[in-house]
Amino acid sequence: GLNPVVAFWWAYVLARPLGASFADWAGVSTARGGLGWGTGPVSLALLVPIVVGVGFLARRQRAAL
Repeated sequence: GLNPVVAFWWAYVLARPLGASFADWAGVSTARGGLGWGTGPVSLALLVPIVVGVGFLARRQRAAL
């Protein structure tokens, strides 16, 4: 598997800024070059996969015990 330290830094340095940039682009108005979805829908659209992923990992961890 992937070294935990490498995984952390990959997620922190690469995934975090890319996710923030995507959220900014999706949330701003079309006049400013974005998709115009607004911050509420963008937050909800990104929250759902996070909650599903955490739930999946928690169930998998519990099943392994």
